[in-house]
Amino acid sequence: MKAFARFILYTLLGWKIIGNFPKDLKKYVIIAAPHTHWLDFPLGVLTKYATGTTINYIGKASLFKPPFGFIFKLLGGAPVNRNESTNKVQAIVDVFNNREKFILALSPEGTKKFIEPWKTGFYYIAKGANVPVVMGTLDFGNKQVKISEPYYLSDDIEKDFEHFYNYFKGVKGKLPKNFNL
Repeated sequence: MKAFARFILYTLLGWKIIGNFPKDLKKYVIIAAPHTHWLDFPLGVLTKYATGTTINYIGKASLFKPPFGFIFKLLGGAPVNRNESTNKVQAIVDVFNNREKFILALSPEGTKKFIEPWKTGFYYIAKGANVPVVMGTLDFGNKQVKISEPYYLSDDIEKDFEHFYNYFKGVKGKLPKNFNL
């Protein structure tokens, strides 16, 4: 699967991956941005398989319904009902705490539309699970996925978000109007 994903990503689509996901860490949160188009998902899946990294994600519950919902689960997904008033952050922190290995990728925007400022769920998940954040760009302007070194959160949310925003500054999403840092 790794060779097939690399062939599609590198040869057919002309993308490149800069950096690597940490091999020495068993748990972390990946924030992938910008999320501006449905093509971000297959690009993320190709990156997952091309790097040989076991990555999980969450998605809106409607994606996981028949007839094709099993595909999203097979690709490492878990459904989230966005209409329920449950504590999703704590539920995901519990998953981190109950597993020996868990890598969660999500979009800090939480949607394909323009969002400013970013949602904070990923931050509180990482904070609550005491895991670092790895940033991954989906840069359609340069046709590259850039993967950062792990970033360990401080106790200053403004400083941490400034670090995140600076990392993604200048990155072009598939629909640039939906992302502006």
